[in-house]
Amino acid sequence: MSRIADLNSEDLADLRQQTLNEYEAFRARGLKIDMTRGKPSPEQLALANGMLTLPGNGDHFSEAGEDARNYGGLQGLAEVRALFSSMLGASPDRIVVGDNSSLAVMHDTLLWAWVKGVPGGTEPWQKTESPAFICPVPGYDRHFSILEEYGIRMLPVPLVGDGPDMDMVEELAADPSVKGMWCVPKYSNPSGETYSDATIARLSAMKTGAPDFRLFWDNAYTVHHLTEEEREIADILDLCEKAGNPDRAFVFASTSKVTLAGAGLAFFASSPANVRWYMASATKRTIGPDKLNQLRHVRFLKNNDGIRKHMAAHRNLIAPKFATVIRALEKRLTGTGVAEWTSPQGGYFICVDAMEGTARQVVELAKQAGVVLTPAGATSPYGKDPHDRTLRLAPTFPSLKEVELASEGIALCIFLAAVEKLYADSKQDV
Repeated sequence: MSRIADLNSEDLADLRQQTLNEYEAFRARGLKIDMTRGKPSPEQLALANGMLTLPGNGDHFSEAGEDARNYGGLQGLAEVRALFSSMLGASPDRIVVGDNSSLAVMHDTLLWAWVKGVPGGTEPWQKTESPAFICPVPGYDRHFSILEEYGIRMLPVPLVGDGPDMDMVEELAADPSVKGMWCVPKYSNPSGETYSDATIARLSAMKTGAPDFRLFWDNAYTVHHLTEEEREIADILDLCEKAGNPDRAFVFASTSKVTLAGAGLAFFASSPANVRWYMASATKRTIGPDKLNQLRHVRFLKNNDGIRKHMAAHRNLIAPKFATVIRALEKRLTGTGVAEWTSPQGGYFICVDAMEGTARQVVELAKQAGVVLTPAGATSPYGKDPHDRTLRLAPTFPSLKEVELASEGIALCIFLAAVEKLYADSKQDV
């Protein structure tokens, strides 16, 4: 297939009719496939079914003899913090273990900064005139929703292949009203890119206008590899400390896509001062986390090798789904000039840049054909993609057969939306 933008009007009209016929045939299949969110499939969740019998009758004591059934233990069991220390890049004393949602931990952390301020600051963030956050784009819609909830301005910065455009980041961070930045540094949601060591070094050392500036370091996909090459990233906490900014990074992660999505563990890791600050607020919110679930995790996963083997089993289930999507995009769209897409090495998403001005139409066409996608615009602040081109595909939850069918349809819809736009433009030019 040649670039469709190079076709003359007659050939474009013929291609439009041919593609519309294909689309109607696809729509007639009556599919019902949901690819809106990055959820683990039932088969992935089944990998952790062994946890459901743990910790076992009478086996509810930690290594230190704590009764996990009772209150207390706000920071989390020592053996659990030790198990996930490598994953978080922090010593156990700098880790707090929460319940299942890292998003809840991120929300609470921002809320406490908003109403109380953070170490190194002089006042709550809400007293800053027109406070703002730097937001790499494409990004995670739920990050943006938290900021929107509290009226925090969002400053989009493009991702450039090895992380955000650091020249733009450093320029924005020099403004005292800019209090923080979202980062998904490894297998980013949704682009799949991983921040380079140079990018992470610049983030840790850059000058900021606000002395209480924070990196919200959401390392959600740190062990979620799609290939046997396990990408590693620089240690943000270590680099911040060496750069003289020990309190700059708040690190978040969870096991929601490792074990059981609704019954995982969430983590906060940071400097000693930040951990003390976090614990002082958390103690007003809860008397203690679910320590039985913490025991389940440590006894099921056991050690770093156990985590690695468990995640390899996840990879075996979902990597074929990602490969199926990529094949469908390549088959339909290679050489046409209508789209570009990522081939991620990890994470949960494939990011497609369709022809500018067509993403919303692609989502609507797919919906009409029974394939539900994440709304166009979700990867940008306020849900508004200024170029109307970015699509986030989430292939993990449906079955492999469903992914195969959906991918065929998505590629067709991307192509049809582009043809329709070019056809409409050609009619206007007459």
